[in-house]
Amino acid sequence: MSSTQVLLARNEQFIKSFDQAKLPVIPKLRAVILACVDARVDPSHIFGLELGDSVVIRNNGGRVTPSSLDEIIALAMLVAMMDGDSPGPFNLVLVQHTKCGAERFADPHLQSMLRERAGVDVSATAIHDHHEALREDVNRLRDDPRVPSFITVSALLYDIDSGGIEEVVAPVAVEHLRLSR
Repeated sequence: MSSTQVLLARNEQFIKSFDQAKLPVIPKLRAVILACVDARVDPSHIFGLELGDSVVIRNNGGRVTPSSLDEIIALAMLVAMMDGDSPGPFNLVLVQHTKCGAERFADPHLQSMLRERAGVDVSATAIHDHHEALREDVNRLRDDPRVPSFITVSALLYDIDSGGIEEVVAPVAVEHLRLSR
């Protein structure tokens, strides 16, 4: 049986108890979680998310890249438009994890090989130090004038071994980050 067949069979089970057709577009927690694609790091499991709780964006390393930044900005603007004159809270939670494959992207030899053989630049997702990378990503959000000031951002580090979360950057509004420069 292929992976697709397994997924389709699981969906048949899901359909039997599905009762969430009326979920609103805006997530219940008014949150977007940007996390790594690693299969060991599923935000739904780590945070006990239910369907409709949060938007989850995943990429290599859980990094704020140009494409994830565009997604975040588009979602924030959509929520602001739906909220009207007074945009409600919009929480962006950055999640990286220990023992991440993106740590390997910090290797200059691997970066060079990927650029030469596949035309892929992984320098934006390379992680030398998770605490530093998370702070860099928060600063990337702060420094981009397109990022709405009403977004509240936090940065977390998930420990693969314990299942625990370390708060690296406590929730702070982008507006406050810009004022504290």
